[in-house]
Amino acid sequence: MTTRPPQTRKRAAYIGGALVGMALALGGCQHDEVATASIPDDYRQRHPIAIEEQNRSIVVFVGHARGGLTAAQRADVMGMASTWMREGTGAIHIDVPADTPNARPVADTMREIEAMLAAAGVPPRGVIKRPYQPEDKRFLPPIRLTYSRIAAVAGPCGLWPEDLGPSIKNKGWFENKSYYNFGCAYQRNLAAMVDNPSDLEQPRPETPSYTMRRTTAYEKYRKGTTSATAYPEADRAKLSDTGK
Repeated sequence: MTTRPPQTRKRAAYIGGALVGMALALGGCQHDEVATASIPDDYRQRHPIAIEEQNRSIVVFVGHARGGLTAAQRADVMGMASTWMREGTGAIHIDVPADTPNARPVADTMREIEAMLAAAGVPPRGVIKRPYQPEDKRFLPPIRLTYSRIAAVAGPCGLWPEDLGPSIKNKGWFENKSYYNFGCAYQRNLAAMVDNPSDLEQPRPETPSYTMRRTTAYEKYRKGTTSATAYPEADRAKLSDTGK
């Protein structure tokens, strides 16, 4: 039986350790490549705008000695009723404080709120009242009006999983790629400004043409007067009468 000399065994051990180290390094590189490839390069795919249902609410504060609504509160209630008619997806839930020192003014205010909602066109089945007990009696419990609606959202923004500067981990810097948070604020602002979230998915249908105005424009075109306004001084600026 032959045995290897000590130098040969040490050399084999070094080669084996080097191979194991190279395998681990290649495995780590492959893992980083998969993690980097999972992040889309397009900011619209990295920070997509989602359509979801959200709550919109207002609060009405009622004092201990005065019932009814102020002028600003009436504007808030009428504005909410108007937006509910246009974008509401459920009933208006009114949370009314119960067994509080301002219970009587709250009852007077509720009657005015219900009358204003009915005057704005909200049906009786579109209003649901729910009594609630305030957690802390020291604070003034308000009346809360809430309804659900379809909204466009994007984000959250401000995520920085990698450094912006050159480093070993940040390979996107050497490849001239946009950073992760790029475009998030734009998508979030666009989602907040859109009036109808369905416009992000499909175009609106064309409205019917104004027949009377179209007929007037065609008649002017037939007569050779394409401008909507006649300028009698236009002929004075001509230098010659060629072409008449």
